[in-house]
Amino acid sequence: MPNQVLIIEPQNELKFKIDYSGFFDMGCTTYMKLTNPTDHTVLFKIKTTAPKKYCVRPNSGFLDPKSKVDIAITPQPVNVESNEKNKHKFMVQSVIAPEGKINIDQVWKEINPKQLMDYKLKCVFETPQVKSANDSGDNAAANEVTKKRVAVADESKPAVKDSDGVQSESNRRDPDAAVNQSTDVLQKSENLESDLQKATNEVIHLREEESILRHENLRLKEELLRLHQGGAGEGRPARGHSYGPEKTEHAALMAWVATAIAMALLGIIIGKFIM
Repeated sequence: MPNQVLIIEPQNELKFKIDYSGFFDMGCTTYMKLTNPTDHTVLFKIKTTAPKKYCVRPNSGFLDPKSKVDIAITPQPVNVESNEKNKHKFMVQSVIAPEGKINIDQVWKEINPKQLMDYKLKCVFETPQVKSANDSGDNAAANEVTKKRVAVADESKPAVKDSDGVQSESNRRDPDAAVNQSTDVLQKSENLESDLQKATNEVIHLREEESILRHENLRLKEELLRLHQGGAGEGRPARGHSYGPEKTEHAALMAWVATAIAMALLGIIIGKFIM
């Protein structure tokens, strides 16, 4: 198998961010840059061991001599299990295009495997170091429940008489009232867990909407690239212009999505925990 002729950046690993709950951080798209330093047209394909968890644009194409292209890799709004964190990998396959008019799809079907050039990169997942607001809320709720349960336990202790034979205050209380209070505490704890689950589901829904917007943006960029390549003639890819991410539009879209998520979370907190 020949050595890879493309220059691939980063060289060894692709980094992705994961939030405290184990989901991909949807505000972070990882980019891979391919550069063709040769005097030949090079065809390429991007493959991954987890195709359902990443959106790759473009996932195939060609590079003219001395040209480059940016590959946008966007994670899907899915959970990453701990047992698969070391299994996600990406592979860049490339081959030098034959001379003359060619059909790209036909070249990939008929290519000799010995002519393929492979290059593999592993995925590295970065987790946050600081606990999120939801974690703090969970701990505060758990502490509150614990305090109430301790109070109920103290109330339900057997009566103790003092030296004058007078029954203590805790013994004079109705034991049924203590049982009812304990039941109320458990019910409130269950309601709190239910509210937290609803809030989590709402965040997941917002992430899915953000993912749809990001994919539509990438699809429009890919369509623009195809329009540039469309005038090259039958079978022969045009000497199209490679493109990179439009940083300004990308930043504006991310700011809008981040604002929408922040407003939704603020509404959930005010509506379910303060009101």
